[in-house]
Amino acid sequence: MQWTLVIPLKPLARAKSRLADTAGDGVRPGLALAFAQDTVAAALASAAVAGVAVVTDDAVAGRELAALGARIVPDTPGAGLNAALAHGATAVRAGRPGSAVAALNADLPALRPLELARVLAAAAEFPRAFLADAAGVGTTLLAAGPAHELRPAFGGPSRARHRASGARELDLDAVDSVRQDVDTGADLRTALALGVGPRTAAAAARLLIPEQ
Repeated sequence: MQWTLVIPLKPLARAKSRLADTAGDGVRPGLALAFAQDTVAAALASAAVAGVAVVTDDAVAGRELAALGARIVPDTPGAGLNAALAHGATAVRAGRPGSAVAALNADLPALRPLELARVLAAAAEFPRAFLADAAGVGTTLLAAGPAHELRPAFGGPSRARHRASGARELDLDAVDSVRQDVDTGADLRTALALGVGPRTAAAAARLLIPEQ
């Protein structure tokens, strides 16, 4: 089974505020874009992925991610993360009815195509499935097979909400790159240790990252 991924990205000027201890206001937009670029590039390199739709109203991000091969879907609902994901899934299925879709975070700069393919292969066994983040509180991926609604409930303790919604939690090891989203300086240090994509590596090299 091949999947179309829906990746939400808020305007870069408002992205990654929790990285304030590591990156200043003038740096965070570029860092958020680098995260998204490396995430999209790795996703498109996965054999399990048929395409990527990025839901965003940011013109710069849209241009840069389209250049990588992503489809850009305007965030016409303008009603937050989960509305954007539902809108993106609807847009994908308008052109490919019944396709398998998965929501993926835009801040997975260490993402590895083979690990993503392993997660998606496991998700294909269930109508809906999700992968918890590295902290064990949130969610980095939510998948819905053909003919099943995505029903995203991202944000905060979304692991519990997705489990309560009936989605199957995927219990997989050795998929750290798919779990490691970046919200804080500590998250960025962990992602760098895993090995990030080239754009994030270049952006992070200009930062003074404090030791843990």
